[in-house]
Parts: sequence; structure tokens; C-alpha cells
Amino acid sequence: MRLRQLEIIGLIAVQAGLAAALSWWLAFNLLGNPNPVFAPTAAVGTIAAAIGQRTRRTFELLFGVGLGIAIGDGLVLLIGTGPWQTGIIVTLAIGVALGLTGRGGTVVSQVGGTAVLIATLSSTQQNLELPRIVDAVTGSLVGLLVVALLLPLHPMRVLRRAVPPVFDALARNLHETEAAIRTRNSDRAVEAMDGLRAMGPDVERLREALSGAEEVVTVAPARWHWRRHYQRYERGVAYLTRVVADSQNLARRSATMVQYDEKIPGDLPDAVAALADAVRQLQREVRSDRDHDGTRRHALRAAAGAGRATGRELPSFATSVATQVRVTASDLLRATGCSVDEANQQVRDAARGGERGVRPHFS
Repeated sequence: MRLRQLEIIGLIAVQAGLAAALSWWLAFNLLGNPNPVFAPTAAVGTIAAAIGQRTRRTFELLFGVGLGIAIGDGLVLLIGTGPWQTGIIVTLAIGVALGLTGRGGTVVSQVGGTAVLIATLSSTQQNLELPRIVDAVTGSLVGLLVVALLLPLHPMRVLRRAVPPVFDALARNLHETEAAIRTRNSDRAVEAMDGLRAMGPDVERLREALSGAEEVVTVAPARWHWRRHYQRYERGVAYLTRVVADSQNLARRSATMVQYDEKIPGDLPDAVAALADAVRQLQREVRSDRDHDGTRRHALRAAAGAGRATGRELPSFATSVATQVRVTASDLLRATGCSVDEANQQVRDAARGGERGVRPHFS
């Protein structure tokens, strides 16, 4: 994992350096700008944007530069230049940018920076506007060219760096939930619940990695052959994040069940353990690009365990835990590629089969 992270960091750094050099060379030698400061600045700004947001960042940068020039030029004509005029120009430029976008970011920073340049340099340097626009366009396009054609990231490496922390935390906390139920330890149940709730940053990084992979397989021709793999990940990640939410609900209900000291048959912690096994198996299958038969077996084992527990006439909170196990098992099946109806039917059949095992006359 550390080697992969260093590899991605190194590639992004090289992308930034190459984009800065190319944009400076183009602006100086081909476009005739004797001081092409803004071209490499725009190129580096494009590269430095979060993976998956570079195309949007480019349009925001160009829009911000144009808006800053329009506001700066208009106000310079009205009130002139000077220290207090600069303050007024920047204040109004930032206010307009925030009013249009509703938030900070690239547009606002570019509007403010461009307005400062216009307000402070227009009295000593003429015709700043066109070089600023040309540099911004040149740098941004070179940045996109580098990430799309010259040095595109490997989309699967981006994803494979972000996926393991989610799997690890999810499986670990499901095992902790199982142990808390089995030992009737309410403190341990609460810790598992808190651990699952703390997974937000890992899940968000996974979503960002998915966005980055989508950007690469969309704009980089050399990576188009990875689109099918990306689509599999996209579907799997969508349901994996649902499994995380399901597990959070499962842990919360389990903690309540333990705190109320309800009757808990051994089938219930066994079912939660099967969910953790399914998560671990899914991680192995994703890493090796194998079929998901093992994950499906574990998920259905969890559903059958929930059915057996239900067949023992559980109290209210324990019943809700068994139900949540079935919901989680269904989303795990959907993460492996099953349709909604197929996943629900398989879980329903497994749960009924488990219930028949303890209540033979159940139908």
C-alpha cells in the first residue's frame, strides 16, 4: 500500500513538473510571451487538483480568470488604481464570485488573484488581459494533455489504494460486533458501533478514488481499455458503501440488544461473523479479480443464521438485529453483481431454510 501511494505521489509530481515545463515553453517560444508566469501556474493548478476534479478545475480556472478580468477592468475605468482602489476592486470581485458560485474554491481564488493583478499592474503595464487569458488557457490545456495523453494515472492503482482500508475497517468492526454479542459486552458493542461510524473519511477517499478512475478512463485513450473494470468497481463501491451503512445500523441495534440483556441465541453472532467473512472474501476476490462465489456463500450463510435465530422466537431488539443481518447480506450479494430481485430472493430463501431447521413446520 505504501509503495502504491508513493508511486501515485511520484507520478503526480512528475505530471506537475512536465506540465509546468511544457506550458512555459509553449507560452514563451510559440506564443511570444516574454514572462509566461501564469501558464505554468495554471498547469500546476490543474494537476494539483484532486484526482477526478481536474476537468472541472480547468473550467473553473478559466471562468475565474475571465470574470476577474471583466470586474477588474471595469472598476479600474471607474475608480482608477491605488491602494484603496485595489481594496475595493478585490472586495467587489470576491463578493461577485461568491455570489455566483455560493462557495469558495478555484473560481473565487482566480477572480481575486486576477483582480489584484489588474488593479495593481494596469498603471505600469498595458494589455495585461490577453496574456493572462492566453496563459490560463495554455496552462490548463497542457495540464489536461499531460494527465490524459502523456502520463495518465493507472485507474486500477488509484482504486486499489483506496479500497483496502474500507474492507479492513468494515470486517474488523463486524467481528467486534460479533464478539460483543457473543460475550454480551455492551462496552465492546459501543466501540464497534463507534468504529463503524468513524469510517466516513475512508469511504469518502474511496469515492474520490472512484471519481479519479472515472476521469482517467474517460479522458485518457491509453486507459480506455480499463472502462469495463472501472464499471465493475463503480457498481461494487456503490453497494459496498451501502453495506457500511447497513453495518452501522447493525452495530447500533446490537449494542441496544446487549444493553437490554435480551435473550441471544448463538445463531445471531454466528450470522454476524458470516457477514465479516463475506466482507473479507469479497476483498480477496476483488484483489485477484476472481468470481464472487465465496462471498455469496458467506452472505447466504449469514442470512440462514439470521433465519435460524428468528425461528427461536427472538425478543424485539434481537429480531431487529436478525432483520438487519438479512439486509446487509442482500447488499453484499448486490455488490457481487446480483440484481435486486435476485439478491432479495436468495436471502429470503436462505433465511426460510434456516428457520425451517429449527421450526420444521414453518412454511
